[in-house]
Amino acid sequence: MYKKYFLFAALPLAVASTVTNMSQCFANLPPLIPRETLFGNPERTNPQLSPDGKYLSYIAPNKNNVLQVWVRTVGKQDDQVLTADKKRGIRSYFWTYNPGQLVYLQDADGDENFHLYAVNIKSKQVRDLTPFKGVRAEMIAADRKFPNEMLVGLNIKDPRKHDAYRINLNTGKSTLEMLNPGTVEQTVADPQMKIRAAIATIANGGKTLSVREAVNKPWKTVRSWGPDDEGSAVTFSADGKTLYIESSHNANATRLLALNIATGKESVVAQDPQYDVGGVFVHPLTRQIQAVSFYKDKLNWQILDKSIAPDFQAIATVRRGEFQIADRDLADKTWLVTYNTDDGPVYYYIYDRASKKSQLLFSSRPKLEKLSLAQKQPISYKSRDGLTIHGYLTTPVGIPAKNLPTVLLVHGGPWSRDTWGYDGQAQWLANRGYAVLQVNFRGSTGYGKQFLNAGNREWAGTMHNDLIDGVNWIVQQGTANPKKVAIMGGSYGGYAALTGVTFTPDVFAAGVSIVGPSNLVTLLSSLPPYWESGRAQFYHRVGNLEKEADFLKSRSPLFFVDRIKAPLLIGQGANDPRVKQAESEQIVTAMRKAKKPVEYVLYTDEGHGFARPANRLHFYAKTEEFLGKYLGGRVEPMGNIQGHSGVIK
Repeated sequence: MYKKYFLFAALPLAVASTVTNMSQCFANLPPLIPRETLFGNPERTNPQLSPDGKYLSYIAPNKNNVLQVWVRTVGKQDDQVLTADKKRGIRSYFWTYNPGQLVYLQDADGDENFHLYAVNIKSKQVRDLTPFKGVRAEMIAADRKFPNEMLVGLNIKDPRKHDAYRINLNTGKSTLEMLNPGTVEQTVADPQMKIRAAIATIANGGKTLSVREAVNKPWKTVRSWGPDDEGSAVTFSADGKTLYIESSHNANATRLLALNIATGKESVVAQDPQYDVGGVFVHPLTRQIQAVSFYKDKLNWQILDKSIAPDFQAIATVRRGEFQIADRDLADKTWLVTYNTDDGPVYYYIYDRASKKSQLLFSSRPKLEKLSLAQKQPISYKSRDGLTIHGYLTTPVGIPAKNLPTVLLVHGGPWSRDTWGYDGQAQWLANRGYAVLQVNFRGSTGYGKQFLNAGNREWAGTMHNDLIDGVNWIVQQGTANPKKVAIMGGSYGGYAALTGVTFTPDVFAAGVSIVGPSNLVTLLSSLPPYWESGRAQFYHRVGNLEKEADFLKSRSPLFFVDRIKAPLLIGQGANDPRVKQAESEQIVTAMRKAKKPVEYVLYTDEGHGFARPANRLHFYAKTEEFLGKYLGGRVEPMGNIQGHSGVIK
């Protein structure tokens, strides 16, 4: 069980085919790309291999356009749909080590109380393994030596904490494995499926790492992190004597370390002086750490096991872009490889290690393959106080990148970051004639703890200054028209949009906020109960609700509505457990009372973001119309979007 407290995970956006607002300067743009092409359901995505290598699974829509799990026999074209979700669509699934059985997670209308379901690929029987109302399941571990079991975190006893349960995949019986004292946010099982490592939060916002040599041995704390350090556990070694951890102590950037359980000694496995550890590539049988990634402007791999170097070299030549190993069979003979580029869909290949040959499986959105898509360029600039700020710039194809209407597209989290590669939002906006600036402002992850901690207590402060400095930079470059800049984002990005139109009202011509908090006091008062162990971290990084209400109000857009000059569009999910419906409604009420221009759409069957395609298409059709009105970009008519739950309020 491992929690990171992101307000925002990833909001899919939406877009689509006739021009209603094309000025002469847009005449050389490529044809309008349909919103459905960019933001409807992918044709196929998230492929995985069964552990025995016999089956390939993936996510794809069924005849009702609801995402389901599909499966085919490797080497055949006998594809069949396994699941029958009625409405929301399945996005997260895993193969078990029980032959012919998958599990997947699903919630109800975005409430994030995920249930764990098992599905048999022969009978297609689906069973709810966690049939508890209001309970959220979190995956902990599965192991090939125990094919009929999984370890799962469930907050049955107390909604604020997840205890560990051992679930029998055949009978569905769940047995309490480890009681959570209330502070544990991550548990790690050894190769014998015994929980022997736990990370817990402490009162100052820091963490402790405790380990035990066996389940009948006492716990001992072997590592403590202060609130300004990062630490998490990755996996045990095959003999259970070493725990691999990611940690930033005694360094600026998070390193991969090997911790000897018996002695407490740590040794460095992989590191970079500026960038945090990203992905860790672990052998499925030996548990050897074979490669580690660091995300700089683009993805970089550090190979530790020389035996896979020829494989990485062969894979790198297949096509342009970043690659990752998405999955592999237990025999380690067949790999699934994902290729991500900035001007095309995601491509998936089967790679045979013996022959070093790759075979294309499919791309996520084939309709994109022959379209004129924009490239996403890494950029950097200096903030007003001297920090180097990294980000990405996407400009329209076919016209000069001069004096363009511009959208500052702000990522969520805020403890996450934008990356290179295909971005449906950026492609949509560029195709409509906008320059798109994406900024990894201070507080973004991946750039080391000094950069991350520079964002502490700086919501609407220097974090926002970094965004404004980015706007000034793109104006100075001559790319942006300073009178036609909008700010847009989801979750923290939605907060940033609200901050933009209140704290810097003369900078932006329009704002779009998606599930964005408007009042930090009410936000911190209504965190999901299962985030309780992370409350101290929120207080450290944002502000202390018990002691600093006035400070939090001073950083809350709700209390500065009178400053607003630009029109605002707000989208909200009624079931959002992270940013409650009240966060949007209170600022809408205040704006209307102050006679400020605001449009508001509530989606009754959504949570933190818009998962259902009809809702995405509806809101981003509204967004496209809104931006066209105030910035002058191209607009496709909304048309008749069937099945959305949006209520214009």
